[in-house]
Amino acid sequence: MSSLNFKYTFIILLSIIAFLFSGCDKENNENEIPLAYVNLDIYPNSTFYWRLNSPGGWEYVKADEPSRGIIIYRGLQDDFKAYERTCPYDPHEPCARVEVEPGDITLIDKCCNSRFLILDGSPIDGPSKRPLRQYRTTYDGNVLHVFN
Repeated sequence: MSSLNFKYTFIILLSIIAFLFSGCDKENNENEIPLAYVNLDIYPNSTFYWRLNSPGGWEYVKADEPSRGIIIYRGLQDDFKAYERTCPYDPHEPCARVEVEPGDITLIDKCCNSRFLILDGSPIDGPSKRPLRQYRTTYDGNVLHVFN
C-alpha cells in the first residue's frame, strides 16, 4: 500500500470517528430552544423599567410563547443585551428558566444548575455548554428595540 493511499485511508477513518462522536452531547439539535417571535419596544429610561435606568441594571420582560421571557441587561449607557430565559441545556424541561442571581452578575437555571455570565450569556458553570440565546437590540437614546 502506498503512503498516499495510507494517508487518505487514515483521513477518512478519522473523519468517520469524529462524525460518530459528534452526536454524543446532551445539547444536540433535539434540545434546540423553540424559536419565539420577538419584536418589542421598551423605554429603558422610564420609571417602569427603573432597573435599566443606569449601566449594570437588568429587567425581566415578557415575550410571546414559546419564550419563557427575556432578560434585558444594560452594560454601558448605550449598550443593551437581551437573553432568552429558556436554558439551552434542556429547554423542554418546564422548570428550565434562567433568572438573575443576587449580585447581578450571573444568571442561573435552578433546574439544571447551569450558570451564565450576564455580560455575554456565556456558560460559566454547570452542565450547559451553550450560551443563552441572544436577541438583537437597537437603541436610539429613547427607545430600545428587541427583536430577532
